[in-house]
Amino acid sequence: MNHQTENNTFQYTYSAKQQAEIENIRKKYAPSASNEDKMEQLRRLDSGVTRKATIISIILGLTGTLIMGTGMSFALVWQEMLLIPGIIIGIIGIALLSAAYPIHNFILKKEREKAAPEILRLTDELLQ
Repeated sequence: MNHQTENNTFQYTYSAKQQAEIENIRKKYAPSASNEDKMEQLRRLDSGVTRKATIISIILGLTGTLIMGTGMSFALVWQEMLLIPGIIIGIIGIALLSAAYPIHNFILKKEREKAAPEILRLTDELLQ
């Protein structure tokens, strides 16, 4: 008896275009944590640090501007009745508007302190 072992394997290779399409489809269904490479994580962390400070300072600045405008309207339009309350409201608006930048810096500093260990770990891994 002649026993020959045959290597019955099936091989198929995809083209580069199909390979890229397969990878794009795979990325949609893979868990997001494993999908993110280290540079994407670093960018996401860095933008997250500044986003919170920026949003809060913009809201504070806009609120201060609206309050200041309301006070100015009271003082200029209804001079006889609401001049003093308009000035007080305007000063409160100016105070809120003036506080937006220092509050932005304070929040940014705190968020950077929170994110620093993870960002430094990722940058060390990327620089090696």
